[in-house]
Amino acid sequence: MPRKIDADTILNDPRVTLMGVAGSPYTRKMLAVLRYRQIPYRLLIASNVAGGELTGMPVPKPSLLPTFFLPADDGTLQAVTDSTPLIRRFEASHRERSVIPSDPALALIDALIEDYADEWLTKAMFHYRWHYQADIDKASAVLATWSRPPLSDEEHARYGKLIAERQIPRLRYVGSSETTAPVIEASYERFLDAFENHLRTHRYLLGARPGSSDFGVFGQLTQLAHFDPTCMAVTLKRAPRVYGWVGNVEDLSGLLPEETDWFDVTALPATVTAILREIGRVYPPAMLANAKAVMSGATEVNTQIDGKPWVQQPFPYQAKCLQWLRRDHAALDDAARRRFDTAIAGTGCEALFN
Repeated sequence: MPRKIDADTILNDPRVTLMGVAGSPYTRKMLAVLRYRQIPYRLLIASNVAGGELTGMPVPKPSLLPTFFLPADDGTLQAVTDSTPLIRRFEASHRERSVIPSDPALALIDALIEDYADEWLTKAMFHYRWHYQADIDKASAVLATWSRPPLSDEEHARYGKLIAERQIPRLRYVGSSETTAPVIEASYERFLDAFENHLRTHRYLLGARPGSSDFGVFGQLTQLAHFDPTCMAVTLKRAPRVYGWVGNVEDLSGLLPEETDWFDVTALPATVTAILREIGRVYPPAMLANAKAVMSGATEVNTQIDGKPWVQQPFPYQAKCLQWLRRDHAALDDAARRRFDTAIAGTGCEALFN
């Protein structure tokens, strides 16, 4: 019988406790953050949990991976899932090896790229995984082993089928369809080209040390570049440096960062501006149309992205993401806001903040 873990056990453990699986890009994102920041942690594999390892634990709403079990202000245990605020929470509790640039203008660029990774690159991740038959077959076979205790052949086949049947209809949330497939795939290829070019001369997105944006991009690429066969082949063909970068970012615990490793936001390399242009080409139109649909109560987002039709189901969470970016922009002092606005001018990203 597996040993039981309860709330008191976790509250009395100095390590950070989280539950996740290897097939979750956000689990991989947060594990890489914890390793780089040298924050001691304990990972509970979701398949073990399904076998009865946890007892009397809080349940997050919605139930997503990774789930962190952290102390609340009143001393009780809470279940927390959203990776972006979790990164900021750990910034407050662990001061060393920050993943947030010290210049607030650069920090907002970092947050913008992280948001693009979490909310746009994930469209490509879901699309490739559940659009192409070879990817569906691989995901159905492997994800079942990552999310369940030991299975017989019959159970393995049944759970793989259940996973596919659950996930494929969810493509409407991310916007993947026959209509939008050309937009998603062309955008992923352009991003690979821009990032590959950046990696010819730089180690990370915003300098010689990783920011939260690197870990956001890394999380999605653990699947796009290293797991799902169709997009993995695209990545290897177009961007071998990107493929290798993903392997490196998995564990950066040995990196020795310096404050001077961040780029100067007033003199960003042209390769960063090129990445921002790709973001500005697709992400603001999607976010603005989605927010408009959510605010009006529409049942469908219907717009154009990159000159092509885009249709998807409205996603209220992404409307909140836009609000948070705008909030952080408004919170900048005048000098920092000028630095930020100048850095993104002409990229298309400025539309998010108008």
